[in-house]
Amino acid sequence: MDSDPAPIDTAPIDTAANRVLAALPDWGNVTSQLNAEIAKRMGVTLSDLDALHTLNKLGPATAATLATHVGLTSGSVSRMIDRLDDAGCVNRVQDPHDRRRVLIEPTAEGLTRLQAYYTELAACTRDDLADFTDTELAAVLRFIHMVSENTTTTLALLRKA
Repeated sequence: MDSDPAPIDTAPIDTAANRVLAALPDWGNVTSQLNAEIAKRMGVTLSDLDALHTLNKLGPATAATLATHVGLTSGSVSRMIDRLDDAGCVNRVQDPHDRRRVLIEPTAEGLTRLQAYYTELAACTRDDLADFTDTELAAVLRFIHMVSENTTTTLALLRKA
């Protein structure tokens, strides 16, 4: 009485966590495509746009700080700053606490142009978030922070390899 073993089901189990994991690449890809299109319309590269987002979040920063945040070499970040300057998005200013240092600061015009591209998306997202309770939003925010931290760690490991 020979019987073949039952085939092993290798399909992922359909759980809420797996459905979220399956949705993340599409969200990441469309976000990346959106940012690439915005960068193109602003006349800068995607790395330049990343730097402008960093400056929007952190405020004025040194070229070295920007290089770290966008993963560029010192030579590449200098060219990036030149492009952002040419596009009217940043200015080079003396550090008020150390006159030997130069800070890169976003211009009001650059930030206004940047924010204008995201205005409609931000409004839609606010409308979508209105459907969630504060408890649900706290869980979403906690998840975003966790994924962001994990992604940052993975990126750092890949850059070192």
